[in-house]
Amino acid sequence: MASVEMLMPKMGESIIEGTILTWLKKEGDPIEQDESVLEVATDKVDTEVPATHAGVLKKILAKEGEVIAVGAPIAIIETAGEEAAPANASKPKEEAKDELVAAAPEKTETLISSPEPVVADGDDRFYSPLVKSIAKEEGIDASELSKIPGTGKEGRVTKQDMLEYVKNRKAAPSASSPSPSIAEPKVQVSVSANDEIIEMDRMRKMIAQRMVDSKRISPHVTSFVEADMTNIVLWREKNKEAYKKKYGESITYTPFFIEAIAKAIRDFPMINISVDGDRIIKKKDINVGMAVALPSGNLIVPIIKNADQLNLVGISKKVNDLANRARNNKLTADDLSGGTYTVSNVGSFGNVMGTPIIPQPQVAIMAVGAIVKKPAVVETPTGDVIAIRHKMFLSHSYDHRVVDGSLGGMFVRKVADYLEEFDMNSSF
Repeated sequence: MASVEMLMPKMGESIIEGTILTWLKKEGDPIEQDESVLEVATDKVDTEVPATHAGVLKKILAKEGEVIAVGAPIAIIETAGEEAAPANASKPKEEAKDELVAAAPEKTETLISSPEPVVADGDDRFYSPLVKSIAKEEGIDASELSKIPGTGKEGRVTKQDMLEYVKNRKAAPSASSPSPSIAEPKVQVSVSANDEIIEMDRMRKMIAQRMVDSKRISPHVTSFVEADMTNIVLWREKNKEAYKKKYGESITYTPFFIEAIAKAIRDFPMINISVDGDRIIKKKDINVGMAVALPSGNLIVPIIKNADQLNLVGISKKVNDLANRARNNKLTADDLSGGTYTVSNVGSFGNVMGTPIIPQPQVAIMAVGAIVKKPAVVETPTGDVIAIRHKMFLSHSYDHRVVDGSLGGMFVRKVADYLEEFDMNSSF
């Protein structure tokens, strides 16, 4: 029998650590290759991790709740076959560590060595070795560390939280005397005997924190335009059965919205930006996020990468795939990263319009309302007539630091124009 270490997998470009949520198997259980063994949470998504080998789960090395670096061992799997010794097994651990430090860039030793405890008395929050290392490197003492708001599980401080804090800390003007800090307002809530207290889950805490942060960071402005969706409604009604028969899946209205938004972004590229301090980062790729409601009541935003390079069918396939995997908790961290603009379909809940909150670090988001039949004035060669049309409101929220009313208004108007000008003779 051979023993193989199962390592924490890399779950996205920017992911360097993950939190063990739940072990789906226990020690001694037989497992198949690619069978889900545990659930891991990152700053972006919760995901199941499959077994790298078939065999028996001999030992669990990482407990539930622990934060583990990518590439670190989390379990030992006993497999059939001869045991292969690792290439560096003959070297003592300290010698291997010294070699790593010598070969790595300067300051890497700080990360490899065990960080000194930097936890204040009475602070029972868990800090990962990486977070402690950053705190030590930046001279953040225990008292200061305990005050950093965390977006991780149970309020834990993540690497991103630390980097954001350090960035803002360095940017803050130094003063001879500390200026009084503005405390987050506390709301007193009374609880009666008949009330039910429900603890927020990890995702809801993360959503709450990010929504509050976005409203604090970006001055929101919302512009509204009503679009005539009649051509799209009639085309879809005419072709939806043939489309489903040809591709084996339905076509919703969401692909039409994303296609129009991607076209409008090409016309107005300064909507496709992010703000980094005093710099504006103009994004080359057009990656459109779509808000998906989960069965739990939470919301998640998977990303359609390079949406402007896909036709309507390609976008539809991406929309259906991402929506299905989102509802079945099968998204990866890469599915949720890299978004440059977001659309939210509030019409699916019967709402006619909304004022959506911008997902940082993007600068704009569009909410599409319910499509409603309305009497409207229609211009014809023989004069104006009143006809029943399919109408829909577009609500465009944007960051007024960098997007003025003219750009925000012209953009949402352009999206409406593309929707109204849809060619009813389009094929698929």
